Amino acid sequence: MNSKQLAEYIEATQSISKPWLLIQLRLLKLEENRTNLSKEEYAETLQDIHQDLMNLGEWWVGIEDEVF
Repeated sequence: MNSKQLAEYIEATQSISKPWLLIQLRLLKLEENRTNLSKEEYAETLQDIHQDLMNLGEWWVGIEDEVF
């Protein structure tokens, strides 16, 4: 799945409020653009995405059936 397909899926399923999907979209876009970035830019962007993922924490605890 490429970033365009994932974006269409997110839109079609009204999943804009699902932050894990938005992180996946950012990762796909980063990979697609990797050849246009320096190693430093790539690493910095990847670190930023990783930090956002870690900031999500365990938000799903107690509502697993609703969100997965």
